[in-house]
Amino acid sequence: MRIAKLLIFTLLLSLMTAGPALAHKVNLFAYVEDGKIFTESYFPDGRKVKQGTVEIRDSSDRLLTTGTTDDQGLFNCPIPKVDNLTIIIKASMGHKNSYRLKKAEVEDGQ
Repeated sequence: MRIAKLLIFTLLLSLMTAGPALAHKVNLFAYVEDGKIFTESYFPDGRKVKQGTVEIRDSSDRLLTTGTTDDQGLFNCPIPKVDNLTIIIKASMGHKNSYRLKKAEVEDGQ
């Protein structure tokens, strides 16, 4: 009987902690055009990521540039380096995601 109670407690605990993990999702889309990188960031419910931190890192994970999204969840900057680039968005309350731009995409957008 004691093992059954422990299993039920463990199951309930795992169900209670599953929800918050899903709540930390944020969407990020990035593209290159006319020598600039453009990003769009938003939450699954459609709300824009306001004042989120954007990082751009090269293929060696070196930080190339940072910036902040506007009230529409948008950010843009000149291409900092022609390389495979990782764009990272850090929004409020631990929301975080990344987007990979391949070197060929960066070259084509110059």
